[in-house]
Amino acid sequence: VTNGGKTTLAEKLKKMLPNCDIISQDDFFKPESEVETDERGFKLYDVLDALNMDEMVKSIHNWMKSPASSGVVTEEPQNTCDNLKNTDVSILIVEGFLLYNYEPLNELWNRRYFLTLPYEECKRRRSTRVYQPADTPGYFDGHVWPMYLKYKNELEENASNIVYLDGTKSQEELLSYVYSDIIQELKKLRE
Repeated sequence: VTNGGKTTLAEKLKKMLPNCDIISQDDFFKPESEVETDERGFKLYDVLDALNMDEMVKSIHNWMKSPASSGVVTEEPQNTCDNLKNTDVSILIVEGFLLYNYEPLNELWNRRYFLTLPYEECKRRRSTRVYQPADTPGYFDGHVWPMYLKYKNELEENASNIVYLDGTKSQEELLSYVYSDIIQELKKLRE
């Protein structure tokens, strides 16, 4: 969901996990001139066609082949748990709003998390953000929220192994849950 806390959670996880990089779907939006406009004058950003998904997949595959030379900036973690500090496992967090609806990515995920928000909270958070181009009046109700519901319904029908997270929970609570889950997954991978 838009404004659900995806980027914040990803950035906090990156600071805690060893050998961790992030690829953000927001970095793959097409130029405004290439994004379709509907009959109401709304720029259709909340659809897969507004994104260079082939480029995103290519970036992910490049990272998978060679994490250290992928061009994705890695930082040393600040709060890594001791038994992971010298691990040779590399972690890529891919964050975005239409990841699980794009078939070429579906074979790549070890873990899938999906942040949800109720309508009113999502609209409130969205109203506090500044976008380029700016949201036009009625854009949230006329495009953003309907597209979220559409893609969420598709996801629920077609995808499995998704952990749904309540975006109204505190950042610390979400971070703690996802971090613990990733640590468990890393332990399984090492065994």
